[in-house]
Amino acid sequence: MRPLLRPPRLAPGARVAVVAPSGPVPEERLQAGLDVLRGWDLDPVVAPHVLGRHREFDYLAGTDAKRAADLQNAWCDPAVAAVLCARGGYGAQRMADLLDWEAMRAAGPKVFAGFSDITVLHQAFATRLGLATLYGPAAAGVDFIKNARTQEHLRATLFEPESVRTVTALPPGGTALVPGRARGVTLGGCLSLLASDLGTPHALAGARGGLLLIEDVGESPYRVDRYLTQLLRTGWLDGVAGIVLGSWAACGPYEELRAVLADRLGGLGVPVVEEFGFGHCEGALTIPLGVPAELDASMGTLTIDAPALS
Repeated sequence: MRPLLRPPRLAPGARVAVVAPSGPVPEERLQAGLDVLRGWDLDPVVAPHVLGRHREFDYLAGTDAKRAADLQNAWCDPAVAAVLCARGGYGAQRMADLLDWEAMRAAGPKVFAGFSDITVLHQAFATRLGLATLYGPAAAGVDFIKNARTQEHLRATLFEPESVRTVTALPPGGTALVPGRARGVTLGGCLSLLASDLGTPHALAGARGGLLLIEDVGESPYRVDRYLTQLLRTGWLDGVAGIVLGSWAACGPYEELRAVLADRLGGLGVPVVEEFGFGHCEGALTIPLGVPAELDASMGTLTIDAPALS
């Protein structure tokens, strides 16, 4: 894993585009999220189809072509400094191949943030644009709207990234499943999306030399076992330097899940920290992807070599 290009940090008054590459967004949540962004002295603009809904598949925010156009147009707009995803859900895989990656590369680096289903796009931004991104809350997500800690950690990452170079696990989490320290470039996201993205044109080839961050929601322990086993069998986890485990909301009793995580990951012989506090959880942290960092599993810290944004 090589470090990726860090986009510029935001300044007061910056224009940020809100897009929905996956699922539809409730209008009241969108408006609440926009209010938060305006409170940071940002100028949010909403892509045309964020409030749209596919006529046949109501789990999609409009057609694949429209969602792709929203993202591409926002990214290629020179007045836009950041593109924030309104939510996850499902649908990013359907539109990723419709994006003009050459045009997006020519538009230059800027901030891209989102989580969950947006994992697919984080991988594509890494492989196609060589760009570091932020795995953080959705602009219309319930946690972002209601949780001050989530808001503040994203705000600090966007405006004052040097103030959050050391990310500390949220208590009572951050315990070492496998103790130790490791260095590498951060990568990862939602476990089920990493598994389903294997073999696609935009997926990372593997986690070798990286610090892998994974979390998920609504997956029972046997399904988490299946995804991890798939990554192991394909060799995708070969050479991983360390692993940071986030939240596992609605993934069954945690002790059962913990046994699966220990069984599947303990044999890799690398440090593993659990319940780090990012993903589908209350007060979720923002974690940069594509940056060199050091994991101290025993202390529950992830220290980034340089600020996430330049």
